[in-house]
Amino acid sequence: MTDFDIPGFLRSLTQRAGVYRMYADDEELLYVGKAKNLKNRVSSYFRARGLNTKTVALVARIAKIEVTVTGSEAEALLLEQTLIKKHRPQYNILLKDDKSYPYLHLSDHAYPLLAYRRGKRRRSGQYFGPYPNGAAVKEAQNYLQRLFLLRNCEDSYFNHRSRPCLQYEIKRCSAPCVGMVTQDEYARDIQRARMFLEGKSLELVKDLQAAMAEAAEDLQFEKAAEYRDRVDLLRRIQEKQSVDSGDANADVWVALDWQSMLCVQRLTFRGGRLTNSQSFFPENPAGDDVEEVLVSYLEQFYIGEYGGESPPETLVVDVDGDRFAPLISVLQQRGQRLRHQRGVRGESRQWLAMAGENARAGIQGRLSGHQAASGKLARVADLLGMSEAPGRIECFDISHSQGEEAYASCVVYGGEGLDKSRYRRFSVRHVTAGDDYAALEDSVRRHLTKMQEKQDLPGLLLIDGGKGQVSRVAQVTEELGIPHLEIWGISKGTTRKSGWEFLWRAGADRPVTPDAHDEGFRLLQFVRDEAHRFAITGHRKARAKKRGQSDLEALPGVGPKRRRELLLHFGSLRNMRGAPREEFEKVPGISKSLAAKIFATLHGEEQE
Repeated sequence: MTDFDIPGFLRSLTQRAGVYRMYADDEELLYVGKAKNLKNRVSSYFRARGLNTKTVALVARIAKIEVTVTGSEAEALLLEQTLIKKHRPQYNILLKDDKSYPYLHLSDHAYPLLAYRRGKRRRSGQYFGPYPNGAAVKEAQNYLQRLFLLRNCEDSYFNHRSRPCLQYEIKRCSAPCVGMVTQDEYARDIQRARMFLEGKSLELVKDLQAAMAEAAEDLQFEKAAEYRDRVDLLRRIQEKQSVDSGDANADVWVALDWQSMLCVQRLTFRGGRLTNSQSFFPENPAGDDVEEVLVSYLEQFYIGEYGGESPPETLVVDVDGDRFAPLISVLQQRGQRLRHQRGVRGESRQWLAMAGENARAGIQGRLSGHQAASGKLARVADLLGMSEAPGRIECFDISHSQGEEAYASCVVYGGEGLDKSRYRRFSVRHVTAGDDYAALEDSVRRHLTKMQEKQDLPGLLLIDGGKGQVSRVAQVTEELGIPHLEIWGISKGTTRKSGWEFLWRAGADRPVTPDAHDEGFRLLQFVRDEAHRFAITGHRKARAKKRGQSDLEALPGVGPKRRRELLLHFGSLRNMRGAPREEFEKVPGISKSLAAKIFATLHGEEQE
């Protein structure tokens, strides 16, 4: 603690609504919170007893507190969410899953594209989701293609078609690219797809039945049969997916703290049908109670607009209504009508019970994966004679193309299995071509230096290589002052067969030859293979990108500006190679003669 006068500060605090910010000695923002009564809320952190260990740890680091008084709780909530999103304080509950869940996207186009998307929703158009995983998105996309024949090709491909593709032949697309369907007809199918995604199943069936009857009256019997088949398929889908809940349009939330793990569960009902179930596992560094975690999570979820384009009418959460008053006020200001139910009786009570069962199942699944990974790490410790299981294994591999353009990869296996968020690639520079030892030393040094600064070193460093590679890495750890770090190499013997590898410990003259069926040995092989895969794929992507860039740079009479115009027009080098010569003349800045030169260069023809 510094000279911060806590009693004096608390005495001077206002009792109005506002936001408080807690800082450490080095001006790091530790925590942002909102309060209906700033004096009461901030004072609660400094009471003599009743604080949990996580809150005590937070308070011990506080060197300064700043407050901002607002006109209402709703204003305080908006300011709090803005600050959390901007600064991502260490002790706040953070919505970390918002970028990982997939969506279906309808593009803003005369003939909209139905596509699978992840990440930030930067593209114009309409998003539906999020879905619990990629398989759920692809299943929905498959249904929509079969029902409404929507295109799934990107604009750069769509704009250069001269005849229908295979998707049209197998009745998965209506071929709008070549005019096989009018814009009005396609727009009607897009509207029906929206109804499907919004859960308006009854309205959709009625619409398709009306279209079938109209086609039959006009003696268009083949068209009527198509609509009949769509209605049959839609009913089969409904039978497969339906959970009958009247015409409910609600989100149901519970938070469960069980087996030292916290799960926030969401069930999504649209048009009386259970359309989604998601399990979130937020960290709780400040040690807030479960109800506080749930409220904070929902505020970030809805204010951050992670709930998709179909907001609920009802929020079913077993929390006092006063806790949600600021959130509901903010959403109402945005034109969203949302009412809160505690789920104490009837159907909503059953939904809460269902959500609770899903949360428990989610924790059990996560724990089983954690226990399996922890058990495998313990087997590694037994195999290598380590005193305790490594909390994390990091494995390095080097990939190059005939000695040129070396890349290093680092993959990570921890208590939850493969941790892909920690994967790293290193472009090796200032190293003699073909010198794998120097490339390995360079990448490991850069990585361990950063991890040492963060005080986040792995429990085991695994190297794809033998005695020589391990010795070079051991020299690096000695120079960095971390000689205690466990370093092992895994190398294939003269047979180069999987299962006949040797394990090399730093400083040892002879390798260890484990039993091929040892579970710890199998894990080390698996992590090594993953590092090799990650290195190879990264190297291939880099080579492909460089080849594309070099081919573009080799075009005669084409500088940076014209290259940009070509890419904007065609979308890719592949599309340029497939385009007719006349299409190049339509690109701004490309004359007829230059178009002929570019076309000839791309096709390896002699230029006149």
